Amino acid sequence: MVGKGKVCLAYSGGLDTSCILAWLLEEGYEVVAYMANIGQEEDFEAARDKALKIGATKVYIEDLRKEFVEGVVFSAVQANALYEGVYLLGTSLARPVITKTQIRIANAEGCDFVSHGCTGKGNDQVRFELGYYAIDPSIKVIAPWRIPEFFERFPGRPALLDYAAEKGIPVFQTAAKPWSTDENLYHISYEAGILEDPNVTPPKDMWKLITDPEDAPTTPERISIHFENGKPVKVVNKGDGKTCTDGLDLFLYLNHLGRKHGVGRIDIVENRFIGIKSRGCYETPGGTILRAAHVDIEGLTLDREVRRLRDQFSQRLSEIIYNGFWFSPEREFIMAAVEQSQQTVSGTVHLKLYKGNVIIEGRESAISLYDDKIASMDIAGGFNPGDSDGFIKINAIRLKAYVAQKTKVTGSGF
Repeated sequence: MVGKGKVCLAYSGGLDTSCILAWLLEEGYEVVAYMANIGQEEDFEAARDKALKIGATKVYIEDLRKEFVEGVVFSAVQANALYEGVYLLGTSLARPVITKTQIRIANAEGCDFVSHGCTGKGNDQVRFELGYYAIDPSIKVIAPWRIPEFFERFPGRPALLDYAAEKGIPVFQTAAKPWSTDENLYHISYEAGILEDPNVTPPKDMWKLITDPEDAPTTPERISIHFENGKPVKVVNKGDGKTCTDGLDLFLYLNHLGRKHGVGRIDIVENRFIGIKSRGCYETPGGTILRAAHVDIEGLTLDREVRRLRDQFSQRLSEIIYNGFWFSPEREFIMAAVEQSQQTVSGTVHLKLYKGNVIIEGRESAISLYDDKIASMDIAGGFNPGDSDGFIKINAIRLKAYVAQKTKVTGSGF
């Protein structure tokens, strides 16, 4: 067969991408496999050997953990990014880091194409491909799960397992764990299989990262998180004195503590970008702790009106990230505004971790907006209570006018 060109494949080492690698070779492509180390618990060398045995020309394994945490996750923390009020965007945030490096490798290797193993019903196909086209508008994409010759040949997992057996590809998918996962340093997601029934309670042994809150330690753990300009710069354990200041190290430590104390587990039904409702289960230990602390320190240091505007931006930013538009002008515009808002968000939050809960116990900042004298109920502190009389009457003008209007329309007020 005449060669069709060279492909850089985003390779995970799992069933889908292993079969895609073999299928691309069968179709006449030369394949360079690329694995991004973004903190998933993976035997990368075993995956490298597997890809080479299947037939990949080269295998790139790139450690992107620090870039992921300091360049993407901490930006999401600054924004309090939360999709549909629940989901911390763990999968979405990883995609820009992965795609950027994949395009770099594809260009260095002279690849004609890039490819991925995302399904034709999911969000990730959008996230990957919008990233590809934004970074290299001339790149060509092979998406097997949208190619009839592929998805008609492999209508489901049994067909993939048969193909893997035919090609001698070792796989570790079993009927004992009927769901799929996607893992990185920020979180792990679970979907498909038995989880497609939104009323099925996930079995206890499904959860991989986080201790069940019922089984978490009965002794709480107290820590302090220090922020500068809205980003964490130090974590201190008040019990044993352990201190972390490097961005990656402190995030790994927060992950460790969150996992230990059962923090960061959710089970939701969300709205995919392409219009399908999807049930997803997520574990986000360190990210859950960080968001709780960041929201709290903002209460002490961020102006009320700036916070309201930033919150409006954050909701839109979460949708932008979830939908795959990280490399968009709107994301850059909103993040610039978010970063501007964070110039005063510096200080320390004291927290207690206990059986799935992140409990705020105090906060302090050298540039706090809080004035204990004005806030006090025991002293005037320079505040004249009589000023509230005019304030209330002015705010009541609009309500009085509305009641008068409503009475004319309905014959009664409230």
